[in-house]
Formats: sequence, C-alpha cells, structure tokens
Amino acid sequence: MWIADNWKDYEVLDTADGEKLERWGEYTLVRPDPQVIWDSEKNNPGWRKMNGHYHRSKAGGGEWEFHKLPEEWQIGYRDLKFNLKPFSFKHTGLFPEQATNWDWFSGLIREEIESGRRAPGEIKVLNLFAYTGGATLSGLAAGAMVTHVDASKGMVGWAKENALSSGLEDRPVRWLVDDCVKFVEREIRRGNKYDAIIMDPPSYGRGPKGEIWKIEDSIYPFVKLTMDILSDNPLFYLINSYTTGLQPAVLSYMMNSTIVKKCGGHVEAAEIGLPVTDSGLVLPCGASGRWQRD
Repeated sequence: MWIADNWKDYEVLDTADGEKLERWGEYTLVRPDPQVIWDSEKNNPGWRKMNGHYHRSKAGGGEWEFHKLPEEWQIGYRDLKFNLKPFSFKHTGLFPEQATNWDWFSGLIREEIESGRRAPGEIKVLNLFAYTGGATLSGLAAGAMVTHVDASKGMVGWAKENALSSGLEDRPVRWLVDDCVKFVEREIRRGNKYDAIIMDPPSYGRGPKGEIWKIEDSIYPFVKLTMDILSDNPLFYLINSYTTGLQPAVLSYMMNSTIVKKCGGHVEAAEIGLPVTDSGLVLPCGASGRWQRD
C-alpha cells in the first residue's frame, strides 16, 4: 500500500462506525466512509466537538451540520495551498490520500529536469478528470507544463483559485472545461502529444453536453485511445480508482496490456491509504496504477 503520510495540515484522527474523524488544518470534520466497518471507543474528543458533520440519509445523499466552521479555509501540503469548502455529497474539494501520488510523479519530473534531460516547462502533462487540481499544482510546482481538463466549470475555477493561492498562476498551464474523451479525440486529430498522463475517472459522470461516462464500460477503451497522444519518450502514466471493481490487479492488467505493450517500461499498482493517528492503522482509500519507463 502507498501511504500519504507526509501531511502536516491534515490527519485522520480516528475511525469508527462507518465514519472518520479528520483534522483539516484548525478544523475537525466527521464524514462517512464505507471502508470503516469496525467500531472503536471514540476516545478522541473530536467526536463530541467537531466543526462539521456530514449525516448520510438512508434515502440517499445527506446533509452537513456545521459548528463554527467557516465557509472556506486553506490547508497546505509542502509548498501547495488548497482552498477548502464543504459541498454536496460530503466532499471538501480535496482527496488527501492522493499526496502519495503527487510525491511520486513530482519526483520523476524533478529528476528529469535536474538531470538536464529536459528543460523546465518542456515536460507536457495531461491531467484528465482533473477536479480541483491537486495533481495539476504538483506538476506545475515540479516544473512541468500541465493541461488541466474537467467537465465541470466550477471545478476548473476552483483549481485556478488553488493555483493562485499556491503562487503558481504564472506557470505554463491550460485550464479547459471539456469532456475528457472528446478532448483526447480532438488532440489525436490535431497531432498533439503528451509526455505524461494522469487520470482520476469517476465511477459515473456526464460531460458538459450530457456525455455519459460509466467506468466499467469506458475506462479500457479510453486508456487505449490515449496511447495515440503519448509522446515518443513518455515519462509516466497514473490512473486512480475509487471504484470497487477496479482493484490494483485490474489496473495493472489494463495498463500492462496497453501502455507497456506500446511503450515498454513497467507498471506497479497498489491500494492507497491514510494513516489513522489514534489506532496506528491505515485507512484504505482506493487504488492507483503507476507506469514509468525503465
């Protein structure tokens, strides 16, 4: 398991009864987590004095209950700054477990630049289903040029705010509101190439014009499609999954049969997780597949 254990401004304090108690900077939140099928004694005082609690409804969805929580606040990771705000379906605008992947590919980018093999801004990274830009900011900070694509105008605007807060607004980046599949199809026709691809596809979603994405049907053809926009000297490829059926072994097989078949290199796939302070355990938070050249 790859563990995001370098956070200073975030931690999972405890887990119990289908929920996790988290510290986001100065504030504590309680949110549901389907992985937490155990209970604990809930000795942490945060369980009784949280700033926000997302209550899931038996009918589906849920709602927030707030206690002295601002509408928006910031936390940092290394030199990056993220603007947080609780919104629908329990989210805050950030998936902290992804920091383990940010560290991995940032290291590859920096090593490529520091070795002199490529100049700053020369490595072209495509971030698909890019959400609020955690991976985009990490790529920019490491010295890459990033194309950020998401179907939600609001999420792209949020990512721009995060880049501004992180002092990265002048780095080479393209912010695009677009359906990811249609964008890749157009890039193939244009002959554009990328040295690295990051994707964090949803289980189900709709594009700006109602395009339907269902991960079980769409992910493998889409990965195959992206082979036509990889450069002749690609650096890395990252796929994240929060879908139960896409376990590490599935990601590994899919990437070996597409990326390795075309480019060589090797694939590693594993669960990603967050350490739990009070118990010393690690909370599973999805899976990732990583390809890099040999």
